[in-house]
Amino acid sequence: MTNKRMNRRAFLKYSMSAVGSLAALAGASGLYSIFGERYWIQLKTVPLAYHRYPAAFAGMRIVQFSDTHLGKYYSLDQLARVVKLVQRQKPDLICFTGDLFDSNYGQISDDVIPILSRLQAKSGKYAVLGNHDMRLDPGRVKDVLERSGFTVLVNANKSIVRGNSRLWIAGIDEMFHGKPDLPLALKGTVVDEFVLLLAHEPDFADTALKFPVDLQLSGHSHGGQIRIPFYGSLFTPDLGQKYEVGLYTFEKSEFHVYTNRGIGTTLFPIRFNCRPEITVFVLETKQP
Repeated sequence: MTNKRMNRRAFLKYSMSAVGSLAALAGASGLYSIFGERYWIQLKTVPLAYHRYPAAFAGMRIVQFSDTHLGKYYSLDQLARVVKLVQRQKPDLICFTGDLFDSNYGQISDDVIPILSRLQAKSGKYAVLGNHDMRLDPGRVKDVLERSGFTVLVNANKSIVRGNSRLWIAGIDEMFHGKPDLPLALKGTVVDEFVLLLAHEPDFADTALKFPVDLQLSGHSHGGQIRIPFYGSLFTPDLGQKYEVGLYTFEKSEFHVYTNRGIGTTLFPIRFNCRPEITVFVLETKQP
């Protein structure tokens, strides 16, 4: 046998081995994405400070979760685990930023009410609706959330008072199927007082930036669900593409938008390099 033939056989053997290794790696990654990471919830703490944040609320713990997408790919038992994790963070305020049910593989059910009712926070729990909630039945989803103890904000606001200090929490209607009206949502708020805005779609931040809003909490994008190292997400939905994941700051402004990666999945039950998330915001007063 010539050296040339031996080299060719060695190359083919090496190539087949490499292909087999890549196939095994792809298979392992697929299994991890479907059965591993999408249930591996990350607890993330985000400290923030603002000049007009009232000192009486210093250290307030705001816990956000989003996009549970209950249905075929996310069960009530898994939701119960999320509730336990939220409660362990000792929340002063709980915010849910939409898509309780999945419109493709789920349906509205009262069975979530006793589970969500376990969530307790001294300053209350607030929610807005997401695009999947709107596709199913916004009135029905709103009713389920309210019977679970949430205040659902649709172009509306509520104040939270501690002593002589006050802050505001506002929520806008969903952007695809609703009629978001931020001036209406902020009606009655005081310009010099801190405003927390709940908006399902993060790209609403371009509008919120023009108003006296300090912090916007959003979901919707799922962080892309699949994020390739050194590249980013393969796909993000409309209105979740500009501010797709994490914290964003703006020049000459203290305004922030934070995009939570969500709990469940949509379209495909896959997460890769994009773990589901519960976020804890610890707010402080920024010194002059």
